[in-house]
Amino acid sequence: MRFTATWGSREPLDPILFVPDLVAEVRADTAIDRGAWRHPLRFVRPRLDVTVPDVPMFGEGIQPSSG
Repeated sequence: MRFTATWGSREPLDPILFVPDLVAEVRADTAIDRGAWRHPLRFVRPRLDVTVPDVPMFGEGIQPSSG
């Protein structure tokens, strides 16, 4: 997996893994350009009415993950 600081940057980022304890709503664009996401995620709001166990893993559950 490749993580970079900005679009077109070759400087890699070191990811920090953590255990989630808050659910957030985000806005995402599914456009991919040369194997990289074209636009970053945009934070919308915290979802204080939803707990982490309520959220299915990406690709699981009855709702589509994207589209």
